[in-house]
Amino acid sequence: MTSTAPETQRGQDAGDPLGEQPTSWQRRLRRFGHVPRPETSLRDRLDPPWTRPGRQVWSVLAIPPHVADRLVRWSAWGGPLLVTLVAGLLRFWRLDQPNAVIFDETYYAKDAWALVNQGYEGSWPKDVDKLILKDPSSVPIPTDPGYVVHPPVGKWIIGFGEQLFGFTPFGWRFMVAVLGTISVLLLCRIGRRLFRSTFLGCLAGLLLAVDGLHFVMSRTALLDLIVMFFVLAAFGCLVVDRDRSRRRLADALPVDEEGVLRPDARIAETLRLGWRPWRLAAGVMLGLAFATKWNGLYILAAFGLMTVLWDVGARRTAGAARPYMAVLRRDLVPAFFSTVPVAIVTYIVSWTGWIVTDKGYYRNWAATEGKGSSWSWLPDWLRSLWHYETQVYDFHVGLTSGHTYESNPWSWLVLGRPVSYFYEEQAGCKESSTGKCAAEVLAIGTPLLWWLACFALAYVVWRWLFRRDWRAGAIACGVAAGWVPWFFYQERTIFLFYAVVFVPFLCLAVTMLLGAIVGPAAGRGARADLGLTSKDPTGERRRTLGAIAAGVLVLLIIWNFIYFWPLYTGTSIPEDLWRDRMWLDTWV
Repeated sequence: MTSTAPETQRGQDAGDPLGEQPTSWQRRLRRFGHVPRPETSLRDRLDPPWTRPGRQVWSVLAIPPHVADRLVRWSAWGGPLLVTLVAGLLRFWRLDQPNAVIFDETYYAKDAWALVNQGYEGSWPKDVDKLILKDPSSVPIPTDPGYVVHPPVGKWIIGFGEQLFGFTPFGWRFMVAVLGTISVLLLCRIGRRLFRSTFLGCLAGLLLAVDGLHFVMSRTALLDLIVMFFVLAAFGCLVVDRDRSRRRLADALPVDEEGVLRPDARIAETLRLGWRPWRLAAGVMLGLAFATKWNGLYILAAFGLMTVLWDVGARRTAGAARPYMAVLRRDLVPAFFSTVPVAIVTYIVSWTGWIVTDKGYYRNWAATEGKGSSWSWLPDWLRSLWHYETQVYDFHVGLTSGHTYESNPWSWLVLGRPVSYFYEEQAGCKESSTGKCAAEVLAIGTPLLWWLACFALAYVVWRWLFRRDWRAGAIACGVAAGWVPWFFYQERTIFLFYAVVFVPFLCLAVTMLLGAIVGPAAGRGARADLGLTSKDPTGERRRTLGAIAAGVLVLLIIWNFIYFWPLYTGTSIPEDLWRDRMWLDTWV
């Protein structure tokens, strides 16, 4: 195991890059737990090294050093792939069950089928779901256009699975399950890069694999998990871009006669960081998120600001006297054009199926109702698309009709009101005292994981504010970007499952907290400052107790996921056992 913060990275980007005395605000913050940056090399601050497991574990297992080194190298990909395999087996097990059109699958599964077959969504007749389940080949695709209120990317993805496996529950859930599985791999690798630890990266992925909300959404043909996938991919691209740009900056700085890297104000303020393909890839991913559901637009804005602030921190650490001005001159314009225009172009391209047809909803608006507009010099398809988007926006902000399972975003973190996607009651159940069995698919996170995440978020915010830890700030940004915008629409009908977009960042926050509970290896980082060397039994005892506590918490989370497994998969259980799992009255 390893800590969340390698000693070379703790306090990174805080204070003066030359290692001078703390500023007055830093001295004031010490009463709240602020720790000044330890003496580390400039290169390690710009390009932190990866932590390596101690030799004690390999010694106990009687594994020779050369074999241990090979295992460590293998684990960089082997560990994440193993966690992903477990996540995939869980998600694809009986994916076609329940054999029903559950919750909003009634919209997206049918819209996706029409989209991949004719380029636009159709207006489906009511009560057609039972016919689709019985014999989908007997149900014709409607040619009349349907009014849809979400962009098409998510439905294209769902439709691809339907093209592979047919217009069936397995077909329309297949691609969502694929993205849900791959997102576990992404989080393992992102966590590994973020914490510089393969173990912590795999732990973050494992937590995502056993989160109930992510699990249910991975097995349901809805759009929100697809948004989550693209948001997580964009975040990973930006983290890679951050590492590469800081490494490029470190390589450009001068080295003194002793071979030590030195800060240089001129280089730090004037160096152009060149071609940044990972930032461009992030722009495409954010565009795809936005082209699945519009809440991706808020995440685009938040991540754009975050990556610019990362550049400010890099130039400050390299010695820039005026890092904000340097970023304004060298980085701001490239950062903007790598994300915002790229995302907008991606969004427009996603409407190609609607553009190339003449039967989509509002497709001919510019040539009919919109004829004679002052904007008539623009292409008809563009004006029609803009009109469509304004109508959809009015629909979203005006959606205030009540719903049984609607919830306020204030209650999301404590799982105040989960959403029941499917419920079926069976009579004649001998195992139940009531004579009934219940089968339900409940969109709810693993309770112990989410409740622990409440404390983890508090820790992350504290660490960001008072320890100046950029990783904590990045995690907080991911949660805030997916959660905070919904507070501006509290009068709108919204649901808990929208929170799946920031579930990976909750897992990263819990991982960071668990890493802090374990603590750094004795003799390193903050423990060394306290005199806890590798020969100090107090340090070893503290780390052992921390590892036991963190391990118990992880095992409890896994147990909690297993306990709620029937509610995640629609497995029929006696009504008594179903009621035992309704821990809060609002879950019924």
